[in-house]
Amino acid sequence: MDMKQIKSLLSDFDASGLSKLKITQESFSIELEKNTGVVMAPVGTAQAAAPVAVSVAPAAVTSEAPVLAGDAILSPMVGTFYSAPSPDSEPFVKVGDRVKKGQVIAVLEAMKIMNELEAEFDCKILSVLVSDSQAVEYDMPLFAVEKL
Repeated sequence: MDMKQIKSLLSDFDASGLSKLKITQESFSIELEKNTGVVMAPVGTAQAAAPVAVSVAPAAVTSEAPVLAGDAILSPMVGTFYSAPSPDSEPFVKVGDRVKKGQVIAVLEAMKIMNELEAEFDCKILSVLVSDSQAVEYDMPLFAVEKL
């Protein structure tokens, strides 16, 4: 597969309701999985291969993300969510806490770098929508909040 075919495949996969896809062709293999990233694993050396036509049929779409009625704090990046600075520490925030703009509310680990997530506005935490050590995606709701 050339890069144009791979980009087309990624676009079709992203638009589909599928969560996993694996294609193996001669010395080339590609695996795609939503919510955990994209893994492209070439096997051996790439040789000239005939184009592969991939038909991605939409599957039943199930919504894993909770539906929010109010405001939310979204993940600014892909990474791993941590609710506390260390495993034996108290969480940065709990349900019912009032948070000031700029207050650290979580840590997002991306590429072995710990990034503090700060509140962008004064708010009250209504619920924590992800669990500790959970992989999160860009723009994924992390906290349901009420702006103050």
